[in-house]
Amino acid sequence: MSEVPSGAMRFNSDSQKLEYWDGAQWLEVSTFSPNLNGGARGIFGGGYAPGNVNTIDYVTISSTGNALDFGDLTSAKRMMAGFSSQTRGVFAGGYSPITNVIEHITISSTSNALDFGDLTGTRRLLSGCSSSTRGVVGGGFVSGNVNILEYVTISSTGNAQDFGDLLSAIRDTAPAASPVRGIFAGGYIGPASTNTIQYITISTLGNSQDFGDMISAINNHSGCSNATRAIFGGDNPNSGIIQYVTISSLGNSVNFGSLTVGRSTFLSSCASPTRALWGGGLIGPAATNIIDYVTIQTQGNAVDFGDLTVARNYASGLSNGHGGL
Repeated sequence: MSEVPSGAMRFNSDSQKLEYWDGAQWLEVSTFSPNLNGGARGIFGGGYAPGNVNTIDYVTISSTGNALDFGDLTSAKRMMAGFSSQTRGVFAGGYSPITNVIEHITISSTSNALDFGDLTGTRRLLSGCSSSTRGVVGGGFVSGNVNILEYVTISSTGNAQDFGDLLSAIRDTAPAASPVRGIFAGGYIGPASTNTIQYITISTLGNSQDFGDMISAINNHSGCSNATRAIFGGDNPNSGIIQYVTISSLGNSVNFGSLTVGRSTFLSSCASPTRALWGGGLIGPAATNIIDYVTIQTQGNAVDFGDLTVARNYASGLSNGHGGL
């Protein structure tokens, strides 16, 4: 077993369950999907409409239809990192102006966000991924890009702690996760976008490692996942491309399909074990309220899901059914 890489996955034909190798043993992958009005719940928080907004919306991912009001952030802001456990959603950093505030919600209820703690420093355009217990935030922009990785224990409250470093100082990466690995794909290094995909092992501490490359250098996109596949939609040129990787392996991304309409500056996606959703963004100079979805294990173009309560870009998404749980 020593030759099996940490994060490798297999299908156990005896138990009929998907399992992953944590470096010491095979563990069963959870397929938890809470029964909240029929399925996992997706959350879209904050954004720019124009003007920062404190709006939090929610949808039931297994259905289609327009988003509903969930509550309000502690302040109007955009460009936050979003991540979650099965019960709690967390938003970190952002621009309102630039802040180090971390706040949280209980996903099963509808109410306003509460204070969680602080990041190690102020940042915007940062990205977050999580397992069922730990949230990891990476990259971002202060007066320049940063390579910082830091983490929190989602079930508690308190300030973030150092995790390690990304491969380079970067902002606007697209995150995703399995129960073992966190992915940060693409982003803006300055003076240009990058196609680099990097990964971490969420349960440990340490620097990120190279995973592979995206189809092209890209930023202003958004990522989410189920336990096996990470999927990325949107990009700066507004081509509408969707691409994916298999999280347990290493390698380059593969074309998946296209969004219903090309748009950028998302930072707002969420997923269940079966569906990925993207909400908002820019179409040309104007913000949109469009929500699209795809079935993660297939390949093909996105389908209309419904609309956000407010047209906006630079919102942040999370769910209680994503691939890290």
